[in-house]
Amino acid sequence: MKLSVVIPVMNEEENIAPLFDALAGALAGIEHEIILVDDGSGDGTVETVRNLLPANAKLLVFNKNYGQTTALAAGIDHARGNLIATMDGDLQNDPRDIPLMMAYLEEAGLDVVAGRRAGRKDGMFLRKIPSRIANALIRTLTDVHIRDYGCTLKVFRKDVAKNLGLYGELHRFIPVLVQLYGARMAEMDVRHHERQYGTSKYGLGRTFKVLSDLLFMVFFQKYGQKPMHLFGSLGFIAFFSGMAVNLYLLILKILGQEIGGRPILMLGVILTFTGIQLITTGFVAEFIMRTYYESQNKKPYIIRDIVGKKEHQ
Repeated sequence: MKLSVVIPVMNEEENIAPLFDALAGALAGIEHEIILVDDGSGDGTVETVRNLLPANAKLLVFNKNYGQTTALAAGIDHARGNLIATMDGDLQNDPRDIPLMMAYLEEAGLDVVAGRRAGRKDGMFLRKIPSRIANALIRTLTDVHIRDYGCTLKVFRKDVAKNLGLYGELHRFIPVLVQLYGARMAEMDVRHHERQYGTSKYGLGRTFKVLSDLLFMVFFQKYGQKPMHLFGSLGFIAFFSGMAVNLYLLILKILGQEIGGRPILMLGVILTFTGIQLITTGFVAEFIMRTYYESQNKKPYIIRDIVGKKEHQ
């Protein structure tokens, strides 16, 4: 199988027929399969898909809404293609860009091609401006220089897609996960269309979710394999700062001064115990990380290739 196209859908009943038509026209001549994942639709999406499902397509139906990240993960798990494309089911992404992205991936020797929505057809204040702010913040904190983190349209090599570790709401940070995997990635401009049917599932309410996930991604990116470097460093700074304050107060006490009513006494005690707590948290995090790798027989590295002559028995 050359290509698997993974498409999460939720309440997209009216978009299903034009979606299948667009995919058939764009991917004619390419051996491919289509995997739709229904993420708890409350309309007639599932029935419409059942009635229109092509021979090379399958539908995964969730028992409830889990979110776009989980839907993408489920579709990728069931994909058989050497290349895996992901896209939205609302036809704002254009399937005609997929062959172009596949060609770019092969010609440039890449592992992932991420879409960058050119001439984005979304509202300025509710979608574009928050998206630009979020993209700039993510680029700054993660040092992964992708301009459009929110574009679902991407093409992956199979081994990369299946090892991203998607869960929670991390689909917005797929470029960061790709960088953590060590894959070669680039962006290219793709078409973007106005939504013709249905309503958007996104709004300003997701802003705080993005910020929360961003904090986790920054931690995981920089300290995922060495949490003690973060907690230990902060802990020692706090502990020794507290001990310095306490030593200063002890000297004052020896010199006969009254220290009981000084606010700095409470600061010294708090810093000392905070330092001990942070160092202890670092130890616990290290044990959890070791358990994570050893219990699943995971390795903290990925070997892209092995070069050398085979030994003959």
